Amino acid sequence: MPTFKLDGQEIAFQPGDTIIRAAHRAGIQVPHYCWHPGLSVAANCRMCLVEIESAPGFRPMSLDVLNWDAAKKEYVPGKKPKLQPACQQPVTEGMVVKSETSPNVALARKNVQEFLLVNHPVDCPICDQAGECMLQDYYMSQQRTSKRMRDEPVHKPKGVMFSDKIVYDAERCIACTRCVRFCEEVLGDPMLDMRERGNMYEITVSPGKKLEGHYQIMTEVVCPVGALTTSHWRHRGRVWLLKGTQSVCPGCATGCNMWLDVDPREQTVFRIRPRENEEVNKYWMCDDGMLTYGRIYKNRIVSARIGRGSTEQATVVDAVAKAVEELSKAGSRVAAVLSAQHSTEDNLCLADLAKVLGWDLFLSAKADWDGDKILRHEDQNPNRAGAQQVSGSASPLPSLGVLASSLGKYTAIVALGADANVNEEALAGLGGVGAFVLLATNKGPLLSRATVVLPVASWAEAEGSFVNAKGLSQSFKRALSPKGDSLPAWDVITRLAKGLKQDLGFKRFADVRAALVARTSVEPTEAKDDLSVHPESMTPRAGV
Repeated sequence: MPTFKLDGQEIAFQPGDTIIRAAHRAGIQVPHYCWHPGLSVAANCRMCLVEIESAPGFRPMSLDVLNWDAAKKEYVPGKKPKLQPACQQPVTEGMVVKSETSPNVALARKNVQEFLLVNHPVDCPICDQAGECMLQDYYMSQQRTSKRMRDEPVHKPKGVMFSDKIVYDAERCIACTRCVRFCEEVLGDPMLDMRERGNMYEITVSPGKKLEGHYQIMTEVVCPVGALTTSHWRHRGRVWLLKGTQSVCPGCATGCNMWLDVDPREQTVFRIRPRENEEVNKYWMCDDGMLTYGRIYKNRIVSARIGRGSTEQATVVDAVAKAVEELSKAGSRVAAVLSAQHSTEDNLCLADLAKVLGWDLFLSAKADWDGDKILRHEDQNPNRAGAQQVSGSASPLPSLGVLASSLGKYTAIVALGADANVNEEALAGLGGVGAFVLLATNKGPLLSRATVVLPVASWAEAEGSFVNAKGLSQSFKRALSPKGDSLPAWDVITRLAKGLKQDLGFKRFADVRAALVARTSVEPTEAKDDLSVHPESMTPRAGV
């Protein structure tokens, strides 16, 4: 692989790489604002200027300048090399580049940083971006001087509602145009644009357009400063109080990689951010995916219940005992319902229990939703492929609708998850089964039909993995403690198995994961951050 030198370090690069992309692939940060690996090159912020010392076929250029001579107390003629934007300059074999080691680059970046802050309001104490703002980062690393301008700064509109999700503060904007380019290049709809020039510029909603659709929050995510904020996170907390946990989106079958930003003091998720994965979601996520943390709290089942339609709480021990009692009477005439919403490990445990006891397997899932050609898969379930995988069947698992049409064969049902994509008539039939044991995280159509309800942890409260529509198995990590009396579903199923005199061989999660790997010959890919992207993704910014 060809190489070039950056500050004396040998860096490998791929054909077509620019200096900044090759550097970031090597984990080296070149300061920048407007560059983003998923967008076209704008080269308008000038923060990534570097000095090219030499390169094959490259003729160094210099500029005439006036330098202040402190001894003479006057400006004297001088020369300086013409600097090049690293985001735009292609790399060539043998090129020698100076970034952090060039005094000319240091001075240029210091001046660019000061220029960007000339009219910037000093409202860091109330800005949602404080703590992960690139203006703050580069002020400390590149400038560190007091503001010299004493004139009144240019004032612009604040708190402009671009949509019900996005709020714009023009005074904080540095005109990097990332949001404009995202709408035009990724979404194919130029919903945002820039008007005026010089220090009067503003980002605005394009004439005749409105900011809408499934990717509005991404315009805030790509913003490197505090100009764009989201209504769901705005003024709700501080990023230095959050801890970022690597996870996988449960919103659909795409399986976007993401960060769950949690306040560990309150055990609360405050926001979700996309985590870059070139193979899956690149650098993006849809709005619904970034708002899936609401499922952790909305309509949660946090205690066990005994009795159809009962709202009275019971202990998990008593509920497991009651479930075992009912299932023991049913013999092998039991339908086990796997879930396209739960992890592959949870489904593996229920599938194994069903196999040893001769139960038939079915699958519950959420109904399809509106997909698109960007990220959203029409299958609203994150793990249909994983549930199918552990079932051991080559044919698609029969749905709840099929189960409802053959209820005469079964005297009991064990279901993982309360989702049911069936009509009311089918639901009424399911409620007529004598014993219905439901393991669920959230309330759903099946809840009122259950005779025993056992609370299980959400995906954010347990380890596990999902298999996306492309067949890629991806693991996610636990970010929260389980709510109420809920336990990981694999644990609850293991307890049911023990009560039914069956040993599945699972004492801890690692045992379930080992069995899954042995069964499928596939190790779920570990969550990792991709160093080939912009610096705000090189580390989990929340909780640094």
